Amino acid sequence: MSTPVYHIPVMLDPCIEGLAILPNGVYVDVTFGGGGHAKAILARLEGGQLFGFDQDSDALANAPQDPRFTFVQANFRDIKRYLRLHGIKQVDGILADLGISSHQIDAPERGFSTRFQGDLDMRMNQSAELSAKELLATADEGRLHKILGMYGEIKNAKTLAQAIVAERSVKPFTTTEGFTAFLKRFAPRGKEFKYYAQVFQALRIEVNDEMGALEELLLSAVELLKPEGRLVVMSYHSLEDRLVKSLMTKGKFQGEVEKDFYGNLIRPLEPVSRGAITASEQELALNSRARSAKLRIAKKVGK
Repeated sequence: MSTPVYHIPVMLDPCIEGLAILPNGVYVDVTFGGGGHAKAILARLEGGQLFGFDQDSDALANAPQDPRFTFVQANFRDIKRYLRLHGIKQVDGILADLGISSHQIDAPERGFSTRFQGDLDMRMNQSAELSAKELLATADEGRLHKILGMYGEIKNAKTLAQAIVAERSVKPFTTTEGFTAFLKRFAPRGKEFKYYAQVFQALRIEVNDEMGALEELLLSAVELLKPEGRLVVMSYHSLEDRLVKSLMTKGKFQGEVEKDFYGNLIRPLEPVSRGAITASEQELALNSRARSAKLRIAKKVGK
C-alpha cells in the first residue's frame, strides 16, 4: 500500500515562526495530515514533545517513528480529553491548518471532489455515521436551505433546497457525478464549477460539523495554553476566519467586547500578528491552495 500523498504545507515558515518553539516545549499539531508541519516542529525540538491529531485513519501512514511524537486518531474538538489521557494538562503551542487535504480531495472514493466519480461520502472520519448522501436523503428543506446558504454562500439556496427534496423522492443522490449533473440545472452559466465547489463545501462542513468542532477547539486551546503559549491557525474560508479572529481579538465568538475598569480589553488571547497573514506572491506561484489562506497568531495572556 503506497503512502497517501498530502498537500504541500501552506505558509510553513510563518506557521513555525508563529509558534515561537521552545526546544523542550510541548506542542500539538491538531491537523496532522501529511506531517509537513509536524516534521518542521520536530526539527526544532530537543527535549520537547509533539502530539499530532487527525481523525482520518489514512494520516497514520505519515506518522514519524520518533519517541518525541505521539499520533492521536481523534477529532481535534476532543483535544483536552486525549491530552489528559497522556498526562498533559498544559501546552506551549497549538497549530491548526484547517480545511481539507489534497489526499482527501484526490481520493475519488472519499467523495470530496467534483472532479471524480465516487460515492457521495465526504466524511473526514471514515467511521462516522453521517455521510453526504445520508444528509441529502434525510435533511428537511429548511435545514438544507440553511446549510447551502450559510456554508456555501449559494445565492439560490432556497430553490436548490426545494429541488433536492423533490428530486430525492424520485431518485436518491448516491454519487458525485450524479449529484453534479443535477446541480448543473441550477448553476450560473460559465460559473458551474465554482457553484459545484460551493455546494460540496457546504455539505462537507455540515457532514463533519466543522464549525462546531472549530469552536470547541478554540475554547479548549484557551484553557490548554500556558501563559505566553501560542495559538497558530490557518483558515481557508471566511466563516472559519471569522471565528478565529473573534476569539483572538474580542475573547468571544459574538457579542460586545468586555473591558475592565480602565477600559482595557478583557480577553484570554492577544494577537501577535496585526491582522491576517497571507501567502507571498512567490508561494502563490508554487501552491494555488495558498490563495485563500489566512493565518492568524495569538498568545495566551498572563504570566
